[in-house]
Amino acid sequence: MHKSLFIPGPVNVRPDVLEKMATPMIGHRTKEASVLQRSISDKLRTLMYTKEEIILSTSSGSGLMEAAVKSCTKKKVAVFAVGAFGERWHKMAVANGIPADRFDSEWGQPTTPEMVDEALATGEYDVVTITHNETSTGIMNPLAEISEVIKKYPEVIFCLDTVSSLGGAKIEVDKWGVDICIASTQKCLGLPAGLALCSLSQKAYEKAKTVENRGLYFDLVELYNTIQKKDYQYPSTPSLSHMFALDYQLDRIMEEGMENRFNKHLEQAQVVRAWAKKHFDMLADEQYASNTLTTIKNTKEISVADLNKELAKRGFTISNGYGALKEKTFRIAHMADTTMEEVKEVLGVIEDILGL
Repeated sequence: MHKSLFIPGPVNVRPDVLEKMATPMIGHRTKEASVLQRSISDKLRTLMYTKEEIILSTSSGSGLMEAAVKSCTKKKVAVFAVGAFGERWHKMAVANGIPADRFDSEWGQPTTPEMVDEALATGEYDVVTITHNETSTGIMNPLAEISEVIKKYPEVIFCLDTVSSLGGAKIEVDKWGVDICIASTQKCLGLPAGLALCSLSQKAYEKAKTVENRGLYFDLVELYNTIQKKDYQYPSTPSLSHMFALDYQLDRIMEEGMENRFNKHLEQAQVVRAWAKKHFDMLADEQYASNTLTTIKNTKEISVADLNKELAKRGFTISNGYGALKEKTFRIAHMADTTMEEVKEVLGVIEDILGL
């Protein structure tokens, strides 16, 4: 039986979007491919509130996260972590031999502007990485405030992970001064996994040109140069199936209205937060709570694994806590094309199973 997904990706994908994945193939070196890839980039610039170039990558978001630190670091990376995916960015740097320091917030607490200011004031770092929305802890960092601090250090490249928020929350790339803003398709954009994207500022591109040993497949300079010279074509064979679907889905998002889509995610988050506080508790302070996923404290000490087994019998699945938070928390995602009716339905089913 197919299960309706309330997990932090992959998400439920609309049938009409899935159908676009079955569009007959075209040559990836044709004019049609250029038109498709340019169309996607133009629409993503609108969604990301940026005039900068867009890079598409046949990978998960992690590929471009690694590309960012590998392509732009000459001195050292300051990695700010509010959960597992901030920690992953640090692991990527270390695995590539790139000097990096990790600045952890207590799980359930945000990265603060003061933390960022204190680190960057040392002058040790030329790259800073921030997680906008952390699905392990349900934190959405205060980016407007953090970005104002980073602007005080114009020599620093600002890399931002919006993998689980782009399309579900307003990401103002140019206003925030983000140099590399990374996302992928299997979360708020409502597609299957397998395609990642990022904005790339001219400042980051110029910096990357001065960095040696950037790798090959994820070399941001190579990617940027190729799409400039070859009219939005890429060095390696891309997943055109994802691109057909993404081009179509971006049209749907524009028709829905970006603000409407952001508000829909927030309204669903407010319903889940209220439910969590009524029956359990939230891990994050509400002022820093994610609009795309809610991490709920398991205050009743239920077996989350058993709850999910029962949910599966009824056609639903949620997420257990991540890593050290397994069984201590559980997570309910409300992203992409999930409706309010579906959110209320899964909450009602959980109540029924647990006798709440």
